[in-house]
Amino acid sequence: MDRLSAMETFVCVVETGSFSAAARRLKVGQPAVSKVVAQLEERLGVRLLLRSTRGLSPTEAGAAFFERAKRAIEEADEADLAARGAGSGLRGTLRICAAVTFSRLHILPHLSGFLEQHPDLDIDVILDDRNVNLIEEGIDVALRMGELPDSGLTARKIGECPRMVLGTPTYFEQHGVPCSPAELAGHQAVIYSQHGGGAHWQFKKGSTEQSVTVSGRVRVTAAEGVRTTVLSHLGITLSSQWMFAPELASGEIRQVLQEWQLPVLDLWAVFPTGRMASAKARAFVEYVEQLLSGEPAG
Repeated sequence: MDRLSAMETFVCVVETGSFSAAARRLKVGQPAVSKVVAQLEERLGVRLLLRSTRGLSPTEAGAAFFERAKRAIEEADEADLAARGAGSGLRGTLRICAAVTFSRLHILPHLSGFLEQHPDLDIDVILDDRNVNLIEEGIDVALRMGELPDSGLTARKIGECPRMVLGTPTYFEQHGVPCSPAELAGHQAVIYSQHGGGAHWQFKKGSTEQSVTVSGRVRVTAAEGVRTTVLSHLGITLSSQWMFAPELASGEIRQVLQEWQLPVLDLWAVFPTGRMASAKARAFVEYVEQLLSGEPAG
């Protein structure tokens, strides 16, 4: 049995979720796919897949094997490219995951430049404000913001952004402009309830620190909802500059309490546990770093 070919077959089964779908992608018969997986399980002496009426899912051993097999396949592909003198070219599919609003405003409009640099590369973009399971979703790299949980993930900080208290001029005309963090108690706050958000806002000015618990009638689980609600004049919010960059530039959104500092928002490139970043992932992360720094990307 060709080990690399067997790995490719197994990875395809996990990614597609069934023997039949993998067979279609590989352009072989379904019995051939089933036979390869069975031989692989026999050689390794462990069960790799759980079969049920809902489909296939990897066992714990299968998930670990999938992760390393996928990396081995990527390394083999990169070795082929290097041997052909095409080490700068990338091919295949890169799966990235990032928050919806950040991607819409700062990543997706600039993907064309990255794709032009790598004409043989396809990109799957998974947009989700939640921290999805990178291994289960087959993600090569995720862009995550804020403090990272101690999960053992491989991560590298690639940017940071100031946070600020924001609202529309119309809202402030109707409800007044807060002159201190304490005055936020009298305002309607639009609260982002995902990781990194919440109702407890921490301010600092010089050696003075002040913590405020805000309240409001609207809590939202996605940044797009925060944007829409604030832009509809329903309240103020604590947000990164990234989230409202176009409106801050146009004056549609106004910052208040500028003399008070808030914790900055860190941006991390996160890779699945135990996996070295592939050439595709590394190239994409470097491209994003250049975008955020204002340097020409590419």
